[in-house]
Amino acid sequence: MTLFVNGEAQPHVANLAALLERMALSDAAVATAVNGCFVPRSQREQTRLDDGDHVEVLAPMQGG
Repeated sequence: MTLFVNGEAQPHVANLAALLERMALSDAAVATAVNGCFVPRSQREQTRLDDGDHVEVLAPMQGG
């Protein structure tokens, strides 16, 4: 089974929290969305990922 994370195919994991842990981002300040729907930090553990889901992980950037 496959997920698409920021447009790139990745092996499937059970939920959004597990994906962020695998990416070493579980403690990072990032915004997440699954299939275009924002997922707050408090819901990541409960957000199940299915085959073919599209996940976006965005980090804030500074600049001017």
